[in-house]
Amino acid sequence: MRTILPFFLLSALIFFSCNSESQKDLPPPNILWISTEDIDPAWGCYGDEYATTPNIDGLAADGFIFTRASANSPICAPARSTLITGMYATSLGTQHLRSDVPLPNDLKILPEILREHGYYTSNNVKTDYNFSAEGRWDDSSKDAHWRNRKEGQPFFSVVNFMITHEGPTNNDDPESVKKDLKLRHDPAKAPIPPYFPDTPKMREIIAHAYDLISMFDQGVGELVQQLKDDGLYDNTIIFVFSDHGFGLPRHKRWLTNSGLRIPLVLHVPEKYRHLVSNLETQQVDDLVGFVDFAPTVLGLAGIAPSSYMEGNNFLGPNAVKNQYNFGFRSRADDCHEMSRSVSDGRYLYIRHYLPQLPYIQNAIIFTQGKQAMEEIYRARNEKTLPNHMEQYFHPKMTIELYDLEEDPYELNNLAMKPEHQERIGLFQKELDQWMVKHRDSGMLNESEYMLRAKGSSVYEILRDDTQFDPEKTLEAMNLVGQIDGASTLKRMQDQDPLVRYWGLIALEYAGLNSSLLLQELENILDDPSPINAIQSAKMLIQIKEDPKAYQTLGKYLQAEEETTVLHAAIALRLLEDKAQPLIPLVIDEIYPKYAGDVWGRYKSWSYPMFIGMALDQARINCGEEIRVRN
Repeated sequence: MRTILPFFLLSALIFFSCNSESQKDLPPPNILWISTEDIDPAWGCYGDEYATTPNIDGLAADGFIFTRASANSPICAPARSTLITGMYATSLGTQHLRSDVPLPNDLKILPEILREHGYYTSNNVKTDYNFSAEGRWDDSSKDAHWRNRKEGQPFFSVVNFMITHEGPTNNDDPESVKKDLKLRHDPAKAPIPPYFPDTPKMREIIAHAYDLISMFDQGVGELVQQLKDDGLYDNTIIFVFSDHGFGLPRHKRWLTNSGLRIPLVLHVPEKYRHLVSNLETQQVDDLVGFVDFAPTVLGLAGIAPSSYMEGNNFLGPNAVKNQYNFGFRSRADDCHEMSRSVSDGRYLYIRHYLPQLPYIQNAIIFTQGKQAMEEIYRARNEKTLPNHMEQYFHPKMTIELYDLEEDPYELNNLAMKPEHQERIGLFQKELDQWMVKHRDSGMLNESEYMLRAKGSSVYEILRDDTQFDPEKTLEAMNLVGQIDGASTLKRMQDQDPLVRYWGLIALEYAGLNSSLLLQELENILDDPSPINAIQSAKMLIQIKEDPKAYQTLGKYLQAEEETTVLHAAIALRLLEDKAQPLIPLVIDEIYPKYAGDVWGRYKSWSYPMFIGMALDQARINCGEEIRVRN
């Protein structure tokens, strides 16, 4: 029996058939990333009435606004490493700020893959991946531009704006960085989060940050106009985003939603809308992270993601919806940290593995050269600092849990509430599985894995079961925060140096002190693993200013490996004025090795800078007056 199709259905089939054919004939889309530094979703299209961002809002008006996008890390280098590789920085050993980590020779990052498939790739200009970007782009320079490609060649271009970075945001001469901006934000109307002191100076800082966002918006408008002038606007998919939260305390460096959440606006020309067919509304509440950007861009270009990529394509008919966003925070500058997070969009769970270290450490990065921190210190001295900020000067709880819908400022830690214990258990299980699956390099400590990776790469040694047992190491790590002296002392005698290390950390946080512990600490001064000898020396000096412990710490301050020296220098800084016996050695023998022209003091922007910062703070702790320009 013959079926007669209704006219409208027949017309629809013809339309979709023709449309399908025309889609096949389309050239690959151009893709433009417009990224900026250090801002929250402080754009008008996110409902921020204080913001002035007409160009970004214009892109959003006929595009898509992602409300739950995450940088995965709240500081630039590890976030950017994750972004450009499609792999968590913790899988590569690139999760610190800042480092120089070797990658496997066969591991190719996003622009390399696109270049192999005919794309012209340009980056203007920041890389900051924690690994070398040499040769990975067609052009990575201040002059890089899609206009330098061959006629008709598709492009993937990245333009990075630095005007909103914490440096300009905290500039002590704000007018010098925005003299070309006509519109200014009124400090009296600035939105002040409850964890900041509500003072005229803090209002000026917030207003200035919004002024800089408006300058970025002007830059976005100029790039869009260039695309239109080149006849490329209707052929180019545009991502506009920042690399993590505001360059202010409690945002950048904090593993909170205020540090991790980023704005993300996506513009897709009409002819390429089929590539984002899963997006049904302008506001997109799906969980996406930087780890997902690379596989998503490859999907837009019609290229299969590399097998080693860990993110998911979040656009198109093959889009994968994430159940969770994961986050990580490790060393930044000369401040150790080891914290991990997981969020389902409603709740954010944070686990701290070095909780004895406060969020705000006694370190130069927090004490010098930042207007917002200076205002916080002033309010603290006047005893007008909000309690929510005061707590960041003290050791952390091992876990934090926040309801992001009911408590968007993350003020009320629910970790001790009985009604949330089941949820905490679920989140911890997910976090444990994620850390083991991706062979989290934070379990090893930076100094340890860099020593093990000599002649290889961190990625490879993490996946070598003879070098690293993640399950056993994580079991020891989870003792941090538990009062179980017998089990912890047992870990200090384990054959695995990583288990010994986390046993030491657990005992330090617990504050246990016994003759048996002291004997074990003295034994570990001769540990073949530098991280254990350094940690033991620090603890013995804190407990009883042990002479042999000073000798051990001095030995590693003179090590050849910069990551080992950095680990020892951070330990020295944490000793406060008990570092005094080693200060002559620092001044005469150690500091000169790392001195140079950066900030008028340091040899380079990487390990020598952070070694120098730690040594400078140690000297300040012991009575010297040192001013560092940062």
